[in-house]
Amino acid sequence: MQEDIGTKLTINWRYFSLEQVNSQQGAQWKIWEQPEGYPSRGLRAFRAAEAARRQGEAAFERFHIALIRARHEQRRDIADTNTLSEVAESAGLEMVRFQRDISDRRILAKLAEDHTFAVETLGVFGTPTLVFPERQAIFLKMSPPAPEESLSVFTEVRTLAERRRNIQEIKRPQPSGK
Repeated sequence: MQEDIGTKLTINWRYFSLEQVNSQQGAQWKIWEQPEGYPSRGLRAFRAAEAARRQGEAAFERFHIALIRARHEQRRDIADTNTLSEVAESAGLEMVRFQRDISDRRILAKLAEDHTFAVETLGVFGTPTLVFPERQAIFLKMSPPAPEESLSVFTEVRTLAERRRNIQEIKRPQPSGK
């Protein structure tokens, strides 16, 4: 879809931790403050993504797409360090730098910043959340459309978010057998 729209569409990927928002640990507990080796489902992937971003936005985009495919299409464990290294290598990252950066705990500051902004400023509670100009945010859960329908679906969703601000939630009931 970004190829169809070109430079008229800018995607700014931000980090949001479902593990943080769903935690039963209390408001003071922060996933990004947990000690090294904390058993997390997503913390290593956040660190890997930000390590990729340190190699430039193009490197981040390649890594991000490869990571999404690894998780959702290949059903790989993205909490596994070997998986993350393989994804980084397949995305053409400079591996010595990647390994150095993923080990740098300061990299977690970006997760803390993005997550806090999302919750406190936009009211985000889940992913994916799309944020349009004028900070019109919507949570969207859907099956991927056919490639030829992607642009029209995006346009309709954006129109709904920007022009129908009174609509708070749309949910399609699912029969119990599905």
